[in-house]
Amino acid sequence: MLWLAGADLRMTVLAVPPVLPLIHRQFALSERAVGALSGLPVLLFGLAAIPGSLLIARLGARGAAAAGLLLVAVASAARGIGPSAPLLFAMTFLMAAGVAVVQPALPALVAEWFADRPGFATAVYANGLLIGEALPAALTIPLVLPLVGGGWPASFVFWSVPVAATTLLMALCPGDAPRSQTSAPARWWPDWRSREMWQLGLMQGGTGGLYFASNAFIPEYLHAVGRADLVTACLAALNLGQLPASLALLLWARRLGGSKTTIVLVQVVGLLGISGFVAAQAVLSVLGAGVIGFCCAFTLIVTLALPPQIAPAGDVPRLSAGTFTIGYSLSCVVPLLGGALWDATALPAAAFLAAAASGAIVLATALTFRFPS
Repeated sequence: MLWLAGADLRMTVLAVPPVLPLIHRQFALSERAVGALSGLPVLLFGLAAIPGSLLIARLGARGAAAAGLLLVAVASAARGIGPSAPLLFAMTFLMAAGVAVVQPALPALVAEWFADRPGFATAVYANGLLIGEALPAALTIPLVLPLVGGGWPASFVFWSVPVAATTLLMALCPGDAPRSQTSAPARWWPDWRSREMWQLGLMQGGTGGLYFASNAFIPEYLHAVGRADLVTACLAALNLGQLPASLALLLWARRLGGSKTTIVLVQVVGLLGISGFVAAQAVLSVLGAGVIGFCCAFTLIVTLALPPQIAPAGDVPRLSAGTFTIGYSLSCVVPLLGGALWDATALPAAAFLAAAASGAIVLATALTFRFPS
C-alpha cells in the first residue's frame, strides 16, 4: 500500500509533460501559462501541506490518505473535460492539493504501520514515487496515447485509474488506532520554533531545488553550448540515476539512512556531479547528471524517513507538513534564481550556481543535524 500510494504522488503530475505540446497547441497557451501549468503542482505541494496536517488530525492518517487520493483521481481525470483551459488549471490546482494531503499522511502511516522499520518503509514508498515519475514519462507517448485514440484528455483519465484503485485499497486497510476520549486533541499546526523541522525543510528544499533546477536547465544549457545531442542521455541519466539510490536504501536502510558521514559524502559527490555536467563532455556530462539524480534521491529518501524517527507518532504529520512547506517553497525559488543568474550574466553555466548553492545548503545543514542513533 505504501508503494502504491508513493507511485500515485507523482503519476498524474508527470502525465503532463509528455502531452504538454498537444495542450500548448490546442489552447494556444503563452510560455508563461505553460510554465504555470508545470510549476503550479510544486507550489501547491508546499502551500497545502499544513491543511493536509489538519485533515490528518481530524480523519487519521489512513482516512486523510484515502481522501487525498480520491481528490487526486477525480481532479486528474477531470482536467480534460471540455477541453477547457480554465477547467484544466482549476483541476490541476485541486489535484495538487490532493497530493499535498497525501504527502504528510505517508510518514504518519510509516510511524503507525512500521514503527520498528521507518527507514525501510520510507524507502519502499519513495521507490514507488520514483517509479511513478518514470512510468508516465516513458509510456504516455508510445503506449497510452495510441491506446486511448491520441487524445490528451483521455490519457489523464488513464493515469487516474491506478490512483482510484489505490483509494479503494486504502479504504480496506486497517483503521487508525482508536483515540482515548481523555486524550488531548491531535496537534496539526507545525511548531515553527522547531530546529529539526527547519533543518529537515532546508535539506528537502535544497535537494528539491537541485533536482528541479537540473531538470529545467539541462536541456537549455546543452543547447546553449552546442551539445544538444546529449540532452536525451543526460535527462535519462538524471532520472534513472535515482533508482540505484532507492534500491541501496531498501537493502541497507539502517546502515546508510542514519549516517551523517554518508549524507555529507553524498552532498560532496553531488556537487562534483554538477561540475562534471557543466564540462559538457559526453561521458562527464552524462555521468554528472546521473550522479546528481542519485544524490538527490538518496537525500530525499533519508529526509522523508527522519520525521517518524525523531517525533512521537502523533506529531509526525505536523512535522512533515512544516517540512514540506519549507522544502517545496525553497524548491520553487532555486530554478527561478538560476534563470535570473543566467539572464543577468549571459553565461549558461551561471544557472547551475543556484543548483550548487542549493546543494551547499543541504551539506551545511546535514553537518549540524543531530541524526538519531
